Amino acid sequence: MDFTAIISDSATLNPLILSGKVLAASGFLQLLLGIPLACWLARSRSTLSNIMDTVVTLPLVFPPVAMGFGLLLLLGREGPMGALLGESIIFSFPGLVVAAFVAGLPLAVKPIQAALKSAEAARLSEVAAVLGKSETTIFLCVLLPYAKRSIAAGMLLALGRSLGEVGMTLMLGGNIIGRTNTLSLEIYNAVFNGEFERAIMLSLMIGTASIAMFVVLKKVSDT
Repeated sequence: MDFTAIISDSATLNPLILSGKVLAASGFLQLLLGIPLACWLARSRSTLSNIMDTVVTLPLVFPPVAMGFGLLLLLGREGPMGALLGESIIFSFPGLVVAAFVAGLPLAVKPIQAALKSAEAARLSEVAAVLGKSETTIFLCVLLPYAKRSIAAGMLLALGRSLGEVGMTLMLGGNIIGRTNTLSLEIYNAVFNGEFERAIMLSLMIGTASIAMFVVLKKVSDT
């Protein structure tokens, strides 16, 4: 098995680079939106927050292909969101980012939400409020530092889930060779085409990345 030739082949490099770009974009969105969302869900008791909590959790319990089909109907040219956006994001890079973002969001939000709902977080917030600190100051200077390990763990779990996502990615990206075939989809393509050596190489790549994330997650949890 000529690993060097397989790795240097554009059929391997392109999905690898594409997956890296998708992870970077979806990870940024999960960090940007996941932390405020987790804080709101942890502190709010409204009907809207309960509905949003269910929506955020849905990708964990709903079949990925069915979830992807729902997003396809929502974001497609004939869908309500597609009409608002004016241009379909289906079968394009933004579609891949949406799939990765939705797949990883619950794993980014839930650890942070649990940390912020803890008795210790509530006690720290109460002390800061008694000292006259504003809600913004409490969030930035008290809650975020307290939940930093949960934030790191949530992001690692979210990135790992996004990296391995297939069902939603297939529905929103279309598995177009050279455009939307991510690393996970390319493993399927290689097996389907009988390129088992390349499938092994791709599996080793994604497996190595997943193990590295797990090792970092263990270190974060143990510190």
